[in-house]
Amino acid sequence: QVQLVESGGGLVQAGGSLRLSCAASGRTFSRYAMGWLRQAPGKERETVAVISKSGGSTQYVLSVKGRFTISRDNAKNTVYLQMNSLEPEDTAVYYCAVLDQGTGTFDYWGQGTQVTVSS
Repeated sequence: QVQLVESGGGLVQAGGSLRLSCAASGRTFSRYAMGWLRQAPGKERETVAVISKSGGSTQYVLSVKGRFTISRDNAKNTVYLQMNSLEPEDTAVYYCAVLDQGTGTFDYWGQGTQVTVSS
């Protein structure tokens, strides 16, 4: 099965930037669409961004459009989330996961990385 490890989270002031990385095991990484999700205390889990297998197509939740960029490097088995102009509302645990395009659900979650944005 696919194993995912997120990194790059931390504490940043509003307006700052962070780059999250998700390293995947195995040589079949390029077969999977991927996504970043987040969950904040008291809030529902939210899909932040998704990216196609080749990286040629991306989608974002409205609240992060223009600020976040999802990308992938299939040669490195890694997906990234560049987060700019961070806001306190972005504070959450961020997870990467494999997107099952047949069901529209996410599988093979990573352990998550905490992002905290101070005002």
